Amino acid sequence: MTSRRALLDWRFWLITGAAMAAVAATAALGRWQLDRAAQKQALQMAMDDRMRLPAIDGRALAALRTPDEQEAVLHRQVQLRGHWLAQHTVYLDNRQMGGRQGFFVLTPLQLENSPAVVLVQRGWVPRDFQDRTALAPVQTPPGGVELVGRVAATPARLLELEGGDNGSGASRIRQNLELVAFRAETGLPLVDVSVLQTGANGEGLLRQWPAVSLGVDKHHGYAFQWFGLSGLIATLYVWFQLVRRIFRPRSTAP
Repeated sequence: MTSRRALLDWRFWLITGAAMAAVAATAALGRWQLDRAAQKQALQMAMDDRMRLPAIDGRALAALRTPDEQEAVLHRQVQLRGHWLAQHTVYLDNRQMGGRQGFFVLTPLQLENSPAVVLVQRGWVPRDFQDRTALAPVQTPPGGVELVGRVAATPARLLELEGGDNGSGASRIRQNLELVAFRAETGLPLVDVSVLQTGANGEGLLRQWPAVSLGVDKHHGYAFQWFGLSGLIATLYVWFQLVRRIFRPRSTAP
């Protein structure tokens, strides 16, 4: 009887220690997700405030020199004047808009009264699923143009096969585009940020860009899951290790 009770006590304390560790770990992960949500919430508010600032022009973009200066203008509204360099238009493959597959169309814009060039993400066109190389017609007006948009980084990089064209080749259809490689390829004095053209659809392009969001709700969801798991572990421990022990019927010897 004594050895059986000792065995039960050993198991009880082992399970107790494991349960306490699991509850503490999952609760800590929940708090960490809440901290991440708070950080991203602050960044989102700063980003939204920046988007409400007055629009900047091409001269401000051409004057950017340091990474800090570039970071300071990300998501700012912008108004540009210049002319398209249509011969350098690039189509980024496997890009979605409205749940449909297609291409992002990028064309450099030579800024008015400046040697600087800005890479503009002009919009989206659908792909031809019968012929990948068949590109939807896009109108690129000659002469001077004006456009509105917001300052952005280059489009997100997608996974590509080894040896894929990332902006250092001659193909108009590419999986990714690296600004440094594209600058070397074209010889254009590209500024270190791009511009996402906004406004109405036109020129054969859709511009229904998704809202800029840092995914704060995602972290709240993760925190809820971790706290829920922590509560579940605690509940199961109390039920199986305490409540059932207290109310377990005692066996009577014959």
